[in-house]
Amino acid sequence: MKPNQGTTDRIVRLLLAAVFFLLAFTLAGGVWVYGAAVLGGVMLLTAAIGFCPLYTLFGIRTCPVPPQKA
Repeated sequence: MKPNQGTTDRIVRLLLAAVFFLLAFTLAGGVWVYGAAVLGGVMLLTAAIGFCPLYTLFGIRTCPVPPQKA
């Protein structure tokens, strides 16, 4: 797996993971708690490894491309 996320993208995902986990621990109950926890986990995992499978499907790459040697 080649990284396809840039630094800014990874930071935003970490912040979103924190928000989702905060929601998961503060919501009263129901399916919303589990949904927020799963979304937080996915955001945390993709930020940690720097790879997003959905980006691959849509051809998106926020990681800077290294310069090619001539």
